[in-house]
Amino acid sequence: MPSFASQVKNELVHVIGSQVCCKTAELAALLRMGATISFNSKHDFGINFVTENAAVARKILTLLKASVPQGIHTEVTVRRSRRLRKHNNYAVRATPSPEASSILKRLGFLTAKNLLDAGTDRNILQNDCCKIAYLRGAFLGGGSVNKPEGEYHLEFVTDNYTFAKLIRDLCHELYLPVGLTDRKNVYIVYLKESEAILELLALIGVEESLLQAFESARNLKEIRNQVNRLVNCETANLQRTINAAMKQIENINLLIKYDEYDELPKVLKQTANLRLNNPEASLTELAELLNCSRSAINHRMRKIDALAMQIRKDNSIKE
Repeated sequence: MPSFASQVKNELVHVIGSQVCCKTAELAALLRMGATISFNSKHDFGINFVTENAAVARKILTLLKASVPQGIHTEVTVRRSRRLRKHNNYAVRATPSPEASSILKRLGFLTAKNLLDAGTDRNILQNDCCKIAYLRGAFLGGGSVNKPEGEYHLEFVTDNYTFAKLIRDLCHELYLPVGLTDRKNVYIVYLKESEAILELLALIGVEESLLQAFESARNLKEIRNQVNRLVNCETANLQRTINAAMKQIENINLLIKYDEYDELPKVLKQTANLRLNNPEASLTELAELLNCSRSAINHRMRKIDALAMQIRKDNSIKE
């Protein structure tokens, strides 16, 4: 079964911007995320892009071919990865040509003399629709999102700091609370809040059915977490009650051992006797048995504890 991130990407590849500017922005981000540039002896430039997702490879081909009306020569090769999980790698190649060079110039990657970094992409991101398309391309090229049943986490991963900073800034402009960090020579723009992850996925075009699946899984997870918190709280309260009761019984037994029990006032003796006979009961339950308030029981137990403490002091008994 494909991962949740793969399901998201398989949906996003079918989202095609209606405006030329949006298609340009999405292609730019895809290429920034995963492409390398080649050139031939005629100083024509080409494009190489490798991905493990066949649908993303098809999206690259679609956008490349749509970018040059007179056509562009492309090749696709498939190679079995040698890594442990052995995914297929799909390599999309636009051979060096004037057409490929034209695409790079139009995207703002290339001038007559130089290749430009991601900082120049601002020139094609004037509108919100283009910013959203750019984020969609970045996610397709190097994004990932955890399944909602696990830890909430969405990220963009790139080895280009300028590109990572641009993704972060675009997200902030769209009011998405992303963070930016680095790890093992790559830069990661990430989201940890479930609401923000849902908002980003919706913005870049994920269909309602998948968003609803995320929302349902999130709600179920939160219910489970709430139940676990309540159970843990109840367990902790129960443990504290047991520990307090055992300490009270220990103190009462100490009074018995040193012949102080029979000297207790009637009300304290009655309470101590009830505690000995009900070692598992809480103070509230003891109060109900004696038809008095919990604070009254607590006050009596404090007096018994104080007497036991005095016995320990007088007889040099350690706690």
